[in-house]
Amino acid sequence: MRNGGSDFQSTESYIVSSELALAVNAAVTLEKPLLIKGEPGTGKTRLAEELAQSLNTELLRWHIKSTTKAQQGLYEYDAVSRLRDSQLGSEKVHDIRNYIKPGKLWQAFTAEKRPVLLIDEIDKADIEFPNDLLHELDQMEFAVYETGEQIKAVHRPIVIITSNNEKELPDAFLRRCFFHYIRFPDEATLAAIVQVHFPQIQQRLLSVALEIFFELREAPNLKKKPSTSELLDWLKLLLAEDISPETLKAAHEQGGLMPLFGALLKNEQDVTLVEKLAFMARRQGR
Repeated sequence: MRNGGSDFQSTESYIVSSELALAVNAAVTLEKPLLIKGEPGTGKTRLAEELAQSLNTELLRWHIKSTTKAQQGLYEYDAVSRLRDSQLGSEKVHDIRNYIKPGKLWQAFTAEKRPVLLIDEIDKADIEFPNDLLHELDQMEFAVYETGEQIKAVHRPIVIITSNNEKELPDAFLRRCFFHYIRFPDEATLAAIVQVHFPQIQQRLLSVALEIFFELREAPNLKKKPSTSELLDWLKLLLAEDISPETLKAAHEQGGLMPLFGALLKNEQDVTLVEKLAFMARRQGR
């Protein structure tokens, strides 16, 4: 990694495209958050895990929900506990710091070694959430109003922000990020990813499975395209059930649903659609 190490790249356990590797290194060089978008299941979260591992540093995960507020990433002040302790005559009440819980940004700012901070699925939060973090991510500091402290980053953390594109992010926030969209892997890259997870897989089985998988992804009007993670789940089941390439290919050529389709199709509309397409293919003598 530049600015303190070698460039981020593929390892024996993780395949990364050259474009994504360049994006990671560019974000680190610019000292800007890396905003990663892409289909669910394309490895956005895994990227932060692998980056932290490659740097031998701590990964701090802040998983965002619809109810998450930006303030929670800084700290939370537990006024209720302080009131209760006051009523009970506890000595703790004399130090307000006993009721302040540092958030993930506080932890990242005060880490002894430069950490990787993952802000996962930022698009789940309220539309104002990204704007509420602009100053803190830009200046790498914030004030604790209850104590008057100023928390400033000892080492500027490497910030990875993921989004599934559920809602648009504000322009002011986007300007402060380096952006990369993870394109869905092509067949060769996907085969390499599979080999990492299942090094003993038969090439014939892998070839047939990938053919079916990509054909499924290209089906028109599919509500939820299967992702890389779902392909890996499906292959794990095929291997566990010892399903042969011939059995898999026969089911495909006969125009039926693929074995163990529940790993790939996640709702009844898509199951019905694939069944309908298979029926039409049989009628056409495919």
